[in-house]
Amino acid sequence: MAKPILLMLMFLASIVTKAQSAEALYDQGKQLYDEKKYELAIKKLLPAAQKGHKKAQYRLGRCYDKGHGTSEDNQKAFQWYSKSAAQGYHKAQYQLGRCYKKGKGATKDKNKAFRYFSKAANQGNANAQFALGKCYFEGKGTPQDKAKAKTLFLKAINNKKDGAEILKDLRTDAAAGDEDAIAIKKLIGK
Repeated sequence: MAKPILLMLMFLASIVTKAQSAEALYDQGKQLYDEKKYELAIKKLLPAAQKGHKKAQYRLGRCYDKGHGTSEDNQKAFQWYSKSAAQGYHKAQYQLGRCYKKGKGATKDKNKAFRYFSKAANQGNANAQFALGKCYFEGKGTPQDKAKAKTLFLKAINNKKDGAEILKDLRTDAAAGDEDAIAIKKLIGK
């Protein structure tokens, strides 16, 4: 009698071990992603994303968006970004805005791009703040408003997390002759 019970307990223990939490799968997948072991990362991120983990959904979207560990697939990237963005994840909202702006995986829609950039910017995402500033600067998805654009550009470049990188990229683009970057740089006095 003890032997069947022992076998049953061993079987149940193996099932529990295999049924990792979405958070643990995401942590392992992100570490592999950061180590640029994309194919292995996807094997961890996919089950976490399927369990509804918003950061895993975003990261899986990045894999499809950039062709990391899989072939590039704009539709799949858009689908995973959408699932993550629906849960309020600012990085996915920003990427979804980019998808709508560029028509990657979705039909170009400047109004939807503006809406998703706004959602992410309101959560402090510096890249979204800059993108939203460009929407106001160019009058895309919203009426042109250079004062709001300037406020958002300054918010973006003063953002503690990504602001320095955004300013560096702006200066690089301006030095390369990008007319928008030159105009933005002039507007914000940098």
